[in-house]
Amino acid sequence: MARIGWAKILAGVAGVGAAVAAAGATWVYLREKGIETPEHDIIETDGAFELRHYPALLVAQTVQPGSRDRALGNGLGLLADYFFAESRDGDEIAMTAPMFALAGTQYWTVRIATPRAIERAALPQPGPGVTITELPARTMAVVRFGGRADGQMLAVKEAELRSWLESRGLVALGGIEHAFYDSPVMPGPLRNNEVMIQIKDIVADPME
Repeated sequence: MARIGWAKILAGVAGVGAAVAAAGATWVYLREKGIETPEHDIIETDGAFELRHYPALLVAQTVQPGSRDRALGNGLGLLADYFFAESRDGDEIAMTAPMFALAGTQYWTVRIATPRAIERAALPQPGPGVTITELPARTMAVVRFGGRADGQMLAVKEAELRSWLESRGLVALGGIEHAFYDSPVMPGPLRNNEVMIQIKDIVADPME
């Protein structure tokens, strides 16, 4: 059975009382603990900071204009529509976490990895606005944090991550990415978020 995803959760709790919504959020939290996340190797951990190596990753993605909130909301809607087969033929596929968001000059790229068990050739054909893309293997620097990831918080964490990279002599490549692990109904204190950036691959010291 495919996992219930964010769009259906929102529909299910909209308009209900506070007590019911709180109970629903607790259920969502427990259910999301087991959701699939992309495989990666942890190279190093330093408090809230990590260096990770991700293998090539297959994602469903969409590019959306506008503010961060508008672009992410519209992007999540389109991706959820794809995963839950709302406007395409075929069965639902399990939604994974996190939702990745990459800021551009005028657009946001919103991505969700497809389940590892489904090969690209077996994935349903997406509708307009969604593409299936393979990201190459990458080494990422990450800072983890909880709470509601508003624009101010994301900017603070980006500055912390860049400062940490500079202190370690690591070279950043490309733009900042945001990773949101929880559905929109998750209470703020229970949310898990990350700010990520690709770095130049680390070359081991031949004398070590």
